[in-house]
Amino acid sequence: MVSAQETGTRAGASGTRGRPRSFDRATALEKALMAFWEHGYEATSVADLTRLMGIGAPSLYAAFGGKRTLFEEVVRLYTDTYGAFGDRALAEEPTARAAVERMLREAAAEYTDLAHPHGCLVVHAATNCTSPEVARLLRERRNANIAALESRIRADVAEGRLPAGTDAAALARHAGAMIQGMSQQARDGASRQELEALAEIAMSIWPHG
Repeated sequence: MVSAQETGTRAGASGTRGRPRSFDRATALEKALMAFWEHGYEATSVADLTRLMGIGAPSLYAAFGGKRTLFEEVVRLYTDTYGAFGDRALAEEPTARAAVERMLREAAAEYTDLAHPHGCLVVHAATNCTSPEVARLLRERRNANIAALESRIRADVAEGRLPAGTDAAALARHAGAMIQGMSQQARDGASRQELEALAEIAMSIWPHG
């Protein structure tokens, strides 16, 4: 005999009529984000997720499709919230230099904020990951960030804001390496002030137009 609870779960998974899910999806997703951010993709099990999210495995699969698809949604959420400071800086600052300076300063604050795990989810979540799809997702995100920096630097070179001989690709990779390195150092216990000092040194090598 199938219980009413099982019937509701199956109905919810198939999209047909049934008892509505008894959890707040946005809250559950935020809890999953924190788990992946703290422990990484590989070390966060479905059992961990269901315990932290306060739902059963059937509800997790019905709502999110599985661990990997849940993680993909978490990465999108992180990029749009905690990790959005880089895109905002590029969109709002008048030059590449100003954007990177703001990016590094805000990274120092964000990566050491006590309200959430330290560092950057996109940098750390694939540590020891055995899923090629997850590793590729995060690698593409990181590479896209560097490409956006390079594009902005090239535009400044073309408009005379940076010297004509500026190596845009190298400068963008330097900025990317600084941000990724700051993330790791934050995980290792570096303070906001220590990371801000690194940001100042990083900006000292930037060419002037």
